[in-house]
Amino acid sequence: MKHLLPLAALILGCSACQAPTQTLWKGGAPTEEGWRMAGPGEFVVEGGELKTTGGMGLLWYEARAFEDFRLELQWRVEDPAHNSGIFVRFPNPGDDPWVAVHEGYELQICDTGGPKTRTGSVYDIQGSSAVPTKPAGEWNDYTVEVVGQLYTVTINGVVVNRFEGDRGLRGHIGLQNHDNASVVRFRNLRITPL
Repeated sequence: MKHLLPLAALILGCSACQAPTQTLWKGGAPTEEGWRMAGPGEFVVEGGELKTTGGMGLLWYEARAFEDFRLELQWRVEDPAHNSGIFVRFPNPGDDPWVAVHEGYELQICDTGGPKTRTGSVYDIQGSSAVPTKPAGEWNDYTVEVVGQLYTVTINGVVVNRFEGDRGLRGHIGLQNHDNASVVRFRNLRITPL
């Protein structure tokens, strides 16, 4: 019996352990790192960053679907009106980017939209409480934490949205290239399963 107590403590302790953080893009060609393009446009690697071009398309992480997680990334725009989004928990879209729109959730990037279409909003569903972004050209931190049906969006350390969803509990993540005029750059994409 005395040998079972340390084993029980070890098991209980490990049940609280979280999986290690995974870097989702290491700087190479996205298609060589588990990513796939759906729809028109593309993401190009320029200066060690992912840059949107063309659209309306979706660069999605095909290598794995996720349940509960914390997704962290950095983005910057050349103009506050430039448009993009982060999609979460959508099924395999094949070549159709609209699958992510209709079956997952888009967390918006666009500082000039209305409350439900601006940075930090759950696009067209729930507005963000603030838009604490930095001036165009500077890097911003975007964090999305998803546990069960609770989605928490943090921009530059400020929680701007807490949303309770009702769609699937597992799915892929992706980045939107909205249109050719909207140039959005991404770097430091990482995810921690929770």
